[in-house]
Amino acid sequence: MNPKNDPGRNVRNFAIIAHVDHGKSTLADRFIELCGGLRKNQMSEQVLDSMDLERERGITIKSQAVSLNFKSKHGPHKLNLIDTPGHVDFGYEVSRSLSACEGALLVIDAAQGVEAQSIANCYAAIEQGLHVIPVLNKIDLPSADPEVVCAQIEEMIGLDASNALRVSAKTGEGITELLECIVEDIPPPQGKTDAPLRALIIDSRFDNYAGVVSLVRVMDGRLEKGMKIQAMMTGGKKSYQVEELGVYTPLKAPQECLYPGDVGYAISGIKDIQIARVGDTFTSSLEPAGQPLDGFKKIQSRVFAGIYPTNPDEHRELRAALDKLALNDASLYYEPESSHALGLGFRCGFLGLLHMEIIRERLEREHNLTLITTAPTVTYKVVQTSGEVVMLNNPGELPPAQKIKSISEPIICVSILAPHDYTGDILQLCLEKRGTQTSTRYSGKQVAMEFEIPLNEVVFDFFDKLKSVSRGYASFDYKVADYREAPLTRLDVLINGRSVDALSCIVHKEKIERIGRSLAERMQKLVPRQMFDVAIQAVVGGRVIARTTVKAMRKNVTAKCYGGDVTRKRKLLEKQKAGKKRMKMLGQVEVPQEAFFAMLQSRD
Repeated sequence: MNPKNDPGRNVRNFAIIAHVDHGKSTLADRFIELCGGLRKNQMSEQVLDSMDLERERGITIKSQAVSLNFKSKHGPHKLNLIDTPGHVDFGYEVSRSLSACEGALLVIDAAQGVEAQSIANCYAAIEQGLHVIPVLNKIDLPSADPEVVCAQIEEMIGLDASNALRVSAKTGEGITELLECIVEDIPPPQGKTDAPLRALIIDSRFDNYAGVVSLVRVMDGRLEKGMKIQAMMTGGKKSYQVEELGVYTPLKAPQECLYPGDVGYAISGIKDIQIARVGDTFTSSLEPAGQPLDGFKKIQSRVFAGIYPTNPDEHRELRAALDKLALNDASLYYEPESSHALGLGFRCGFLGLLHMEIIRERLEREHNLTLITTAPTVTYKVVQTSGEVVMLNNPGELPPAQKIKSISEPIICVSILAPHDYTGDILQLCLEKRGTQTSTRYSGKQVAMEFEIPLNEVVFDFFDKLKSVSRGYASFDYKVADYREAPLTRLDVLINGRSVDALSCIVHKEKIERIGRSLAERMQKLVPRQMFDVAIQAVVGGRVIARTTVKAMRKNVTAKCYGGDVTRKRKLLEKQKAGKKRMKMLGQVEVPQEAFFAMLQSRD
């Protein structure tokens, strides 16, 4: 094929990777504005952060793609931008976006400098062979120090930052030069137009009217409107006709054909959400490709929690909502579960605590469900006396102590970047969390520390406490290392003599008495008062390690006695006492939602 006729020659695919709050979404806004993707009256702040949750929290949750037309000094070019999340809990979104690109912009705040997630995302881009362009943002701030930040990039990441572009996404300074640099430095896609069609599914969502809407990157061949396609890994031999095809500008712009390198959406009337899942490959039904694309590496869930509907009749609606959400968020894991206290629900796996909060809020907002979420746990490796190895993420399923040979917990490698003034407080925090320091490296005013910490100690309140002790300056990233044996045991909670399985947890034996007492005290404040005394007990095995009592609401039954023999009052009190005893035997205690998160605060 003549290179001049190659439709991918003037295409550039790139992602923006950065730490949270380094101006990634604002930079995308300037690109859209400068390239004419939206008119002035259509623009708003953080255009690509379309979800209410993203705007409320000020973070990017979902990857968004936008196709822009830029008239560079080398001629007209199509720039396919994929905006990515910055938080560590959404690293899977980042990896999927990078796989659809040939280059990436590493955006660093010129005032804050290099932070942990910037390093992690940059390494992920380099591993996938992307050309990385360092960019210093927010140079208009008085506190900006570009020279120091360039030195940090070279020392901590190992990337040449001598020619790093300096821009201000807020004022628009340097944006045109950055777009020219993207055209010149990022290589064009290498797909062949005359090869059999192979289109990678980057993302999917379910539309009640159109069915599955897939965001695809065409690697080889052409994807045309009206052609018959099939999903190579999940669709079997069943074919679907492409009903609508187009790109986002960020508004929908229908197209007749997508060529190699193009990133756009495809609607094929697929109603089965188990077909065309993220990472699958679309190919032509008439001329199918020989091998599917590699897809994405499946990430193991790190945090688990039970999700139950407050109304048992909504169990089917919850399953349907999870199916649709898993199509949009491939890192969500779930399986059916039942609890004596909460009924039928699902044991769900997440990449972190923030990921769990976002999923719960999306279920409630987008699908109008009212849910109860249990306290999060991690996966433990249990070796039984019979030699069988069990991976356990529900504390209620832990075998009896006499059948357990050993329990191992997941250990993570934590990388923390912070000003060296806070080194002592951060070190103390990590030691409190049973951490072990493995390395310390100083770079100017910054210090990079690495620790090995049990994941169970991190998922609860570690991030909040880290921000507190460092006054918001510290940032951290982590990756799962391995499993290590530890003296762990299960802590059960009895309310009115009955075990609440959803409140069970696995804790370290050194902390069990303190956590048990704290949990019982907090539960005393959260469980509503009844007409009878409610005993709350923290139990390990058959041993009660802590107990509190929620006092009964009492009626003054002796108020009607105006004098007379004392036996009249005693008789009324004894009658009341007997009634309370009968109530306690038959009474049911409702446990509010807040009680399931008492475990989080009990570790303070």
